Amino acid sequence: MLLQNKVAVIYGGGGAVGSAVSRAFGAEGAHVVLVGRTLDKLEKTAGEIIAAGGKADIAQVDAYDAQAVEIHLNEVVQKLGSVDISFNLISLDDVQGASILDMPRDQFLMPVMNAVNTHYVTGTAAGRVMVKQKSGVILALTANAARRPSTNLGGFGIACAAIEGICRQFAVELGSSGVRVVCLRSSGSPDAPGLDEILTMNAKMQGISREELETNFAASTLLKRLPRLAEVANAAVLMASDKASAMTAAVANITCGELMD
Repeated sequence: MLLQNKVAVIYGGGGAVGSAVSRAFGAEGAHVVLVGRTLDKLEKTAGEIIAAGGKADIAQVDAYDAQAVEIHLNEVVQKLGSVDISFNLISLDDVQGASILDMPRDQFLMPVMNAVNTHYVTGTAAGRVMVKQKSGVILALTANAARRPSTNLGGFGIACAAIEGICRQFAVELGSSGVRVVCLRSSGSPDAPGLDEILTMNAKMQGISREELETNFAASTLLKRLPRLAEVANAAVLMASDKASAMTAAVANITCGELMD
């Protein structure tokens, strides 16, 4: 198992990506601590991990509350001995579908400020624990819009670029203490409820099938498909594991070849 005896704290562990990552981490031997604000979602995912033979705890913590995050991580260390992996998958609450010229400033800024705020809070708290341990991995997730913007995305692409910038800064400051920082960049998973809803809505507006629209979306990728949630989770497992021990200050491309590095 790639994550045997690792302690992984997943912020947003009850969401679509968070739950997929949490299950994958649990299957690879990690003790998963699912953190979020909605207990029923956390309990569901934790129950699935435990039913599959894994280890999981849940905690209702606001990832925007620096003191609460700090207190919780200290409790995790006291109970489990370490924090080996920290993965922030908190929603950015972005609004899309309108030109930047027509979008209210607060609406445009919201995902950018959310990204900077929550990743700073969770990253610095995890960093303080990991520096003491002289080891650890901080992970983040962005999208192709961080590098290739398109119209009507509001502040989403800028928020993703900000997350990648924060990850580089963490990597520079924490690397000498043995802490790695890796960002995963996806092109969106069609089996995630959010994207599935968008694809279904747009397909109806265009008068084509949901499957046809997804094919059209995937046409620009080299693999002619979009990454599924399980593939994002598997990439996260690899980046969090010692198999990627030489990787830091890196953005892992899991766009199925929509972007080429």
